[in-house]
Amino acid sequence: MMDADFWHQRWQDNRIGFHQDQPTPLMLKHWPAVGAVPGCRVFVPLAGKSRDMVWLAAQGHRVLGVELSQLAVEQFFAEHGLQPETHESAYGRHYRAGGPQAGDIELICGDAFALDAAALADCAAVFDRAALIALPPALRLRYVDELHARLPAETRGLLITLEYPQDEKAGPPFSVGESEVRARFGSRWHVELLERRDILASQQNFIDEGVTALDTCVYRLQRHAG
Repeated sequence: MMDADFWHQRWQDNRIGFHQDQPTPLMLKHWPAVGAVPGCRVFVPLAGKSRDMVWLAAQGHRVLGVELSQLAVEQFFAEHGLQPETHESAYGRHYRAGGPQAGDIELICGDAFALDAAALADCAAVFDRAALIALPPALRLRYVDELHARLPAETRGLLITLEYPQDEKAGPPFSVGESEVRARFGSRWHVELLERRDILASQQNFIDEGVTALDTCVYRLQRHAG
């Protein structure tokens, strides 16, 4: 059962193979295609301690992340030498740091599904590298139908997924195919596949588990106006 305790234990045991030491290369390549203007707020769900947030802030964006693990949030700010201001709200504990070095980064330590439209009202873009693929099917449905549905009209985004034969490996990360992405997002979002890349040869852990094919896919999203 992938409840809150599952993720808390992963962070406590430092079993965070999903964390990357550098910004996501496919984000660096494709983020300009999103068309998010400097100064806009970018939502990063299930953020962990991702370095992608630092890169986004360095592009002039205001970053709003949400992460369940307090350990992950505190590690993020400590590892970047930042001293965040904190306050509590109905959404959880907010950590915020800003300035010439950090940009403007706010992380909410709390449940992403508890965020309502008011919490996301000033977000103009969303970046998802490891959120959708971290969730089993039932939670993926909630993630799109509830959380993404609360983002404002015309929100732009970049989504990165993995595709592999799901019967060859237990998630997370889970395989999320193009047909599922289009089915989940298609009613409210314009979905465009920007790139599909075979990455199996570079992912030894998948090879060791017997996975025979592994692609990563990058999608540009834009929420419909109405």
